[in-house]
Amino acid sequence: QVQLVESGGGLVQPGGSLRLSCVSSVDIKSIYQLGWYRQGPGDIRGLVASIRNTGEIEYRKFAEGRFTISRDNAKNSVNLQMNTLKPEDTAVYFCNAQVKYTSGIKHYWGQGSQVTVSS
Repeated sequence: QVQLVESGGGLVQPGGSLRLSCVSSVDIKSIYQLGWYRQGPGDIRGLVASIRNTGEIEYRKFAEGRFTISRDNAKNSVNLQMNTLKPEDTAVYFCNAQVKYTSGIKHYWGQGSQVTVSS
């Protein structure tokens, strides 16, 4: 069982920055993939960025050049630095952990963090 606790959401003006953090209850070196998803009003939840324990990183196109995902093994955390934020980035952001078991991959989710980009 993996518990994920998020912090760092809030209200920011267009062009501003926010940093989301997510702390895992287990050693993240044992987690196959960590990531951030988001769900805007009326939208389905979708991937923002992910990072594997091999170091492989993936960004969705809208996040490239503006968002940076990183992991801190010492703190068992995964972070999302978001710069040049736009109103369309407004959403609830969820931390995600994918753990490999012999029976398959299981997903774990954080509680969600509201990010609102508005003037």
